[in-house]
Amino acid sequence: MMLEPTPAVAMTLPAEVREKLAELELELSEGDITQKGYEKKRGKLLAPYIPQIQGVDPSLQIDNRIQASSQAVLPGSKHNKSRAANTRDERFRSDLHTEAVQAALAKYKERKMPMPSKRRSVLVQSSVEACTPPDTSSASEDEGSLRRQGRLATSTPYQGHGHPAVEHWFNRVIQGSSTSSSASSTSSHPGGRSVTTTNTTSHAALNANAAATALADFMAHTQLDNHSAPPDVTGLSERSSLHTERPQVASVRGVSRGYNHHISVMETADGVPVNSRVSSKIQQLLNTLKRPKRPPLREFFVDDFEELLDVQQPDPNQPKPEGQHMSALEGEPLGVVNNWPPSLPAALQRWGTTQPKSPCLTGLDNAGKPVYTLTYGKLWTRSQKLAYTLLNKLSTRNEPLLVPGDRVALVFPNNDPVMFMVAFYGCLLAELVPVPIEVPLTRKDAGSQQIGFLLGSCGVTLALTTDACQKGLPKAQTGEVATFKGWPRLLWFVTDGKHVVKPPKDWHPPIREASNDIAYIEYKTSKEGSTMGITVSHSAMLAHSHALTQACGYTEAETITNVLDFKKEAGLWHGVLTSVMNRMHVISIPYSLMKVNPLSWIQKVHTYKARVAVVKSRDMHWSLLAQKDQRDISLSSLRMLIVADGANPWSISSCDAFLNVFQARGLRPEVICPCASSSEAMTVAIRRPPEMGVPPPGKAVLSMGGLSHSVIRVDTEEKLSVLTVQDVGQVMPGALVCVVRVEGTPYLCQTDEVGEICVSSGSTGIAYYGLPGMTKNIFETIPVTSSGIPISDRPFTRTSLLGFVGPDSLVFVVGKMDGLMVVSGRRHNADDVVATALAVEPMKFVYRGRIAVFSVSVLHDERIIVVAEQRPDASEEDSFQWMSRVLQAIDSIHQVGVYCLALVPANTLPKAPLGGIHISETKQRFLEGALHPCNVLMCPHTCVTNLPKPRQKQPEVGPASMIVGNLVAGKRIAQACGRDVAQLEDNDQARKFLYIQDVLQWRAQATPDHPLFLVLNAKGTVASTASCLQLHKRAERVAAALIGRLNTGDHVALVYPPGIDLIATFYGCLYAGCVPVTVRPPHPQNLATTLPTVKMIVEVSKSVCILTTQTIMKLLKSKEAAAAVDVKSWPMVLDTDDLPRKKSPQMYKPPTPEMLAYLDFSVSTTGILAGVKMSHTATSALCRSIKLQCELYPSRQIAICLDPYCGLGFALWCLCSVYSGHQSILVPPLELESNASLWLAAVSQYKVRVTFCSYSVMEMCTKGLGSQTEALRLRNVNLSCVRTCMVVAEERPRIALTQTFSKIFKDLGLSPRAVSTTFGCRVNVAICLQPNRLGKLAEQGTAGPDPTTVYVDMRALRHDRVRLVERGSPHSLPLMESGKILPGVKVIIANTETKGPLGDSHLGEIWVSSPHNATGYYTVYGEEALHADHFNTKLSFGDTQTVWARTGYLGFLRRTDLTDASGERHDALYVVGSLDETLELRGMRYHPIDIETSVIRSHKSIAECAVFTWTNLLVVVVELEGSEQEALDLVALVTNVVLEEHYLIVGVVVVVDPGVIPINSRGEKQRMHLRDGFLADQLDPIYVAYNM
Repeated sequence: MMLEPTPAVAMTLPAEVREKLAELELELSEGDITQKGYEKKRGKLLAPYIPQIQGVDPSLQIDNRIQASSQAVLPGSKHNKSRAANTRDERFRSDLHTEAVQAALAKYKERKMPMPSKRRSVLVQSSVEACTPPDTSSASEDEGSLRRQGRLATSTPYQGHGHPAVEHWFNRVIQGSSTSSSASSTSSHPGGRSVTTTNTTSHAALNANAAATALADFMAHTQLDNHSAPPDVTGLSERSSLHTERPQVASVRGVSRGYNHHISVMETADGVPVNSRVSSKIQQLLNTLKRPKRPPLREFFVDDFEELLDVQQPDPNQPKPEGQHMSALEGEPLGVVNNWPPSLPAALQRWGTTQPKSPCLTGLDNAGKPVYTLTYGKLWTRSQKLAYTLLNKLSTRNEPLLVPGDRVALVFPNNDPVMFMVAFYGCLLAELVPVPIEVPLTRKDAGSQQIGFLLGSCGVTLALTTDACQKGLPKAQTGEVATFKGWPRLLWFVTDGKHVVKPPKDWHPPIREASNDIAYIEYKTSKEGSTMGITVSHSAMLAHSHALTQACGYTEAETITNVLDFKKEAGLWHGVLTSVMNRMHVISIPYSLMKVNPLSWIQKVHTYKARVAVVKSRDMHWSLLAQKDQRDISLSSLRMLIVADGANPWSISSCDAFLNVFQARGLRPEVICPCASSSEAMTVAIRRPPEMGVPPPGKAVLSMGGLSHSVIRVDTEEKLSVLTVQDVGQVMPGALVCVVRVEGTPYLCQTDEVGEICVSSGSTGIAYYGLPGMTKNIFETIPVTSSGIPISDRPFTRTSLLGFVGPDSLVFVVGKMDGLMVVSGRRHNADDVVATALAVEPMKFVYRGRIAVFSVSVLHDERIIVVAEQRPDASEEDSFQWMSRVLQAIDSIHQVGVYCLALVPANTLPKAPLGGIHISETKQRFLEGALHPCNVLMCPHTCVTNLPKPRQKQPEVGPASMIVGNLVAGKRIAQACGRDVAQLEDNDQARKFLYIQDVLQWRAQATPDHPLFLVLNAKGTVASTASCLQLHKRAERVAAALIGRLNTGDHVALVYPPGIDLIATFYGCLYAGCVPVTVRPPHPQNLATTLPTVKMIVEVSKSVCILTTQTIMKLLKSKEAAAAVDVKSWPMVLDTDDLPRKKSPQMYKPPTPEMLAYLDFSVSTTGILAGVKMSHTATSALCRSIKLQCELYPSRQIAICLDPYCGLGFALWCLCSVYSGHQSILVPPLELESNASLWLAAVSQYKVRVTFCSYSVMEMCTKGLGSQTEALRLRNVNLSCVRTCMVVAEERPRIALTQTFSKIFKDLGLSPRAVSTTFGCRVNVAICLQPNRLGKLAEQGTAGPDPTTVYVDMRALRHDRVRLVERGSPHSLPLMESGKILPGVKVIIANTETKGPLGDSHLGEIWVSSPHNATGYYTVYGEEALHADHFNTKLSFGDTQTVWARTGYLGFLRRTDLTDASGERHDALYVVGSLDETLELRGMRYHPIDIETSVIRSHKSIAECAVFTWTNLLVVVVELEGSEQEALDLVALVTNVVLEEHYLIVGVVVVVDPGVIPINSRGEKQRMHLRDGFLADQLDPIYVAYNM
């Protein structure tokens, strides 16, 4: 805040200096000069007078923007005007408020908050000032600090206290990294101790902020050694040592100013070194989270199925009302006037005929020149012409278009009051009902759709407008006015002179007495944004004019200036209706003129000697900014200045400031008359003009804390959080007013309680048009006493004003129902929060004071959202600092946390018709993610206090009771098995061979020309084929090359693209007695990330030789490869492209089938590289099991679109065809990138019945071909041949994807029952496969039942429990059975901790026992110790003999009502997710995929999402598919959805480009790689938000 040095000093400045300062301030607020320019000029102006400011250090005085007390105003001094009036904003803060805010900020030990990181392109404008530390002197560093050093050296409290923990703002340097950001902090008040400086006056002027900064600076120079403690990552321990965090500097552009920066490098838990920038921010975030939340959570969590959300219990110490029950307050009786006209049209007729020359209304142009003065005679004749024309000259099919009582829309611009008045009275004379609305400027105006809805419900068919306005409306191609979105079809009629006709001599409009028929409809927009029409009857219109005349003491022919909108509320009541009643002359000042010349209304008061002016606080405030050049204006003619929004919290300061300045120009203090009104009740109360002998005006200073509990408390210990309100005068004449409770039955309030003001009088609205239910609630309330007795037989109207009745029967208003936000039981008023935010430092930062405050409901409570427009020249630093200060100010003054604070670029919030902010539209955009903020700060950690208590694990029950429990409960132990292999008799020739390579030799002899493999290329043509003999011959060549070079048992890495070479070399190795390891070749375009994996597998598998093609061999040794790995350390590399045709001397025969056949390496999603050993026994058993399950034999063809390097994909490519003799059509998944339809076209062309694919293939098809099914049909792609399409996966089945796939390709004949899933893992690559379920086989009964889907409760799942629920119930999660268990496989579900068996439908780890289990890990790179028992585990009780392998997956078994082929009940296995991936948060177990699914659903532009945790914080990474402007919209939506659906608070939201989240070939997200990339700052994020 830049206020004058002190009031006393302000007095000593000469008048011209004060004038110049005011000019400067205006220039700054209008954006004509920069902040720096302003400070420089201001410094120059004040320099000569500085010494007069009792010895305060000048650098602090001028530049530190010190908030000084502005209360000590010298009495009678006119110069001492309040300097709060320096922002051209519509709302306006009192000095008291500003002071409270400053004190609150100083009191706060400012937290060190991590600043969000933003990519350069997202920065709105990065200013040069981003490099200067805030709140320090802008004098040169050394000089400033030396001065401070000298002063602070005398301050004593620090001796003997050790080092207080001062986190100093180190000078920042713009970083060279792409995500320019730095760990940001604000200076903290050292230890909260008082700073006693030697100079007392300087202490008064110094705010604690500046003191702390100076101190920190001084300490940085004198005491800090360069030992910066590394960020504390391990726990949340508070450290007492002096800990300074430094932003880390990447390649430094620009010179570091001052201290030595250094880079601390940390390691993550996985030993990955990370660069501490991101980490130190998260560290700061953790530090801010160490503070306990305000309301402590009660310990009542029951470990049951339900997670209980904490219900906020009322605080026993909260203030309660203690006063008497109030009685209704009566206004003075309406006076009886003898010649009072019986209706408004009668008044018009009287003045139009008896005083035709008398001026009625003067309209002004944008230069302030009078354009036209409408006399009463003209108004009368023109209204008559229009009335006659409307009733008689408009017809459709010979029927008159309008009949009396019809509604007509009035669409008139704000600068044409004359035409509006003629149209309004023309309608009244024709007995039509005018509905005045705004001019719709575009087809998509904020709220215009709602107005269309109103017009439709009122049955409006005709709109009246002016010629100029009609020309400006958007047109359709036909040249007619376009139909606006949501509007009914309208006829537009121009009311200018040439279109209306003179009525015949004998026609007279009917002038009746005022009745209860509808006179006009005024529109009002509710808090939710819906528009209602409030109907006002003729009698109410008349009575209201009568009451206003009496209350304001209007006399005939007075002059009144009106700045308000003449179409509704006070502008209409005073400027169009009551004025005609009293033959007054209205000077109407358009909003467009006020924008150009804010003083125009004061000039018109002066020129026309107006007796009354009707304005809003904003108009008074704007005029303050511009009054300096006006020497000669006088306001002495005013007897009444009606402040129409006198009920707003900021109107009191506008009134005071205005009076301060204009008292010198003849304004008398007593003429300021605030009033309170609402669209429903019209004017509720108004301060009477002085001549009526009313009691003096009142002011109340109320405790905010009390108000939040709806209690009025005047005295408060906390002087900071108070609200000063002014009275809005007495009740209207003839009205009965009472205050009732806001919620529930309308009981009368006690005298010290705030409630909703209700009015009963003849001058209120009568209904919401067409909404009888709401009308009953609002217009027909019956207030009752505490004993339930109605206080009156008359119905009351609720005014939507919150207030109370003070002493002298004065009415006080403290807020509106529309702005009421109830947060955990306490009430806050949006306007008050706006006032606090504005008081932080509006002039510097908020564009024209445009701030919107509203609440949204998240997790069963209202959360406060603050949205502000920032000035175009604000830097990132400024915004972040302003945001953190606003949060603290609101927290301190209102004792409520802000959930989200968003900044948007200037002029982007939706505008209301007269330039204000359209709140409901802003809220709508926020919730839809269409606000496009340029800065966001979310504080869910501070605000959300109703989360369930973290779960404590219960002590486990012992084994004995468990077994007994099973028996007692009649629960069956959860185990299941596939068919018994031994019992299955089949003519399986291959069974007699122990080794797979023997099967190949046998097939080469028995059926040499039988085709085994056929590989397709991207064009869909056959790239290569192999028959049994060809494959055998190629394998022999490889074996011949290896024998002699290698020893038996050596490991050989096979680095080949998918194809026959890979299969041939695999068998070649077996022929030569070597152990093959298949490895995915590196990607030539992405060597940096893919080559190290190849290197790692080669090293970890201890391969002594690499077999590959010539191209890949060159790649492995290329210059590019050298950049990624050490190319000299490769083992021997052989290329197998041109091997000599020679037979190997003899085949190697392994001594026992238990020997190792091959190694299967794969990288898990958690980033662990694990290789498993497969023996010859297991290999044969695997092939046999798959052959039996899928019924494979030589005459079969299957299509495989999988990667051939590990798991089931490898088995299907390399082993199964050789074992079963069927032909495999091989489609390399990489080829789908250039031809998405390759796989499906092949399936159709070869009429394949059984096909295998991965989720990534399925996704490519749904995304790439979703819109092309028609084109595929024309190419004769037909999938009706497919009996079963199996997705090979090591994860929970992705139901949404399989269903989408089935739906899209149903058009091509794919049976909805064909798609099924499989399940395998490292310990056993094939546990479940769903065999064919269609056609003949199903009839023969060999196929199992269709896979079933169950719905489980996600909340129970977090507690490791399965609770089945109905489809569509809240928090339900669909799970699909993973396929039928393979022959020879046994599965059991075991408790992860006790290792005991679990019952049916209980969640536990899936354990598997089968002949084709892998025999063990060859190695687990990363976590060897953890996995030692994976392959040979026994149950802790029950069947303790069987050896099981632990899959590492959570799941459950459930016996279904379906029967198997064998007639047994079918046991379905449901996989929930990998144990390694689960996140342990708040004592509960979460599966990342569930959180990710919610996040992806939250906004249309989120393409992909991945979550991981880091130091107990949940990090959510989202890929943004859309413009970078949308990036920040996602932060709030992501935070909301995770809170609502998972009861978790997101710590960090990272928005990245599409494709950044790494996905492996199986289509699984590599979350740990992502985490390492994030911590090492390699993601180049668009935006990183750290939630507080």
